[in-house]
Amino acid sequence: MVGDARLHRHSRMDDTELGDAVARARDGDEAAFGVVYRELHPMLLGYLRGLIGDDADDIASETWHDIVRDLRAFRGGGQSFRGWAATIARHRALDHIRRGRVRPRTTALDEDAAERVAERTSTRDSEGAALENISTARALSLIAELPRDQAEAVLLRVVLGLNGPMAAEVLGKRPGAVRTASHRGLMRLSERLKGAEEK
Repeated sequence: MVGDARLHRHSRMDDTELGDAVARARDGDEAAFGVVYRELHPMLLGYLRGLIGDDADDIASETWHDIVRDLRAFRGGGQSFRGWAATIARHRALDHIRRGRVRPRTTALDEDAAERVAERTSTRDSEGAALENISTARALSLIAELPRDQAEAVLLRVVLGLNGPMAAEVLGKRPGAVRTASHRGLMRLSERLKGAEEK
């Protein structure tokens, strides 16, 4: 085993359930908004930590501010909501990077955040298999070492659970380009993990 902990995972909320909760939240149901927040926040935070490191909590707050502000205008199901929220988070992160003229950096996740991300990451898909035997903090650190297009594709597909077309929409690229970047990134991660195990 590489890393300091094995990920303990359970499946994400079904897109239909998430879509129903979003619709109720849009109509003012605070309990439904709590469900949406608890489902999506750990994934958004993991995505943002992979992009900007220590400032992820602040950018996540800005992201949720924008989500709450614009929620009544949102139309779509669970997968669309994940993509919409990821797009907002990405825009806030890029704005942050531009403001600070800093290069994206990584940081170790605190244990609570790492556990929340780990709980939300699914092992049912092939993308999660490359990360199965390492800690979440180590996984995000390895992802941050990938070329930016591959890192973002892996973060969107694995951490946020977006499908290829939705991840492509967030990144403003063709689905094939995102699938290729995700595949190449996961292959690099797999090679690095094999190399670390052999040492």
